[in-house]
Amino acid sequence: MMDAHAPTSSAAVSASAVAGVVTFFETLTPVSLNILGAIYAPQARFKDPFNAVQGVPAIRAIFEHMFETLEKPHFVVTGQVQQGQQCFLTWEFRFSFKNFKQDEAQTILGTSHLVFSDDGLVTLHRDYWDAAEELYEKLPVVGRLMRWLKKRANS
Repeated sequence: MMDAHAPTSSAAVSASAVAGVVTFFETLTPVSLNILGAIYAPQARFKDPFNAVQGVPAIRAIFEHMFETLEKPHFVVTGQVQQGQQCFLTWEFRFSFKNFKQDEAQTILGTSHLVFSDDGLVTLHRDYWDAAEELYEKLPVVGRLMRWLKKRANS
């Protein structure tokens, strides 16, 4: 049975396409969102712990929301593995909250699975990161509950 997320061709994505995506994410700004269509295929799919969308406008809305709700969000790509038309990137997402702990730098560790089309555009972008540990535990009220649940589960 064929995986719905598997690439449709055996051709390898170019190293320059991967490098372009890495540069895009490491230099992401509200203005650079204007070139999202040069990175993602028109019907690209994006999924993370909070979102599952399709199409460049929907993907753009996720990044716009990120810039609206967080202070100085940026990605630092720490590693990459490429095989055929797929790539995995490991990254640190650095930011500060706008509504609390504004002077405290935050970091979320994660990875992205990217699948490229034959013309080097991202057709699938799936982020993997632990929302409970990396985000919920840092929130004021929810954090206390998450830490308590984690302690109970480990005892």
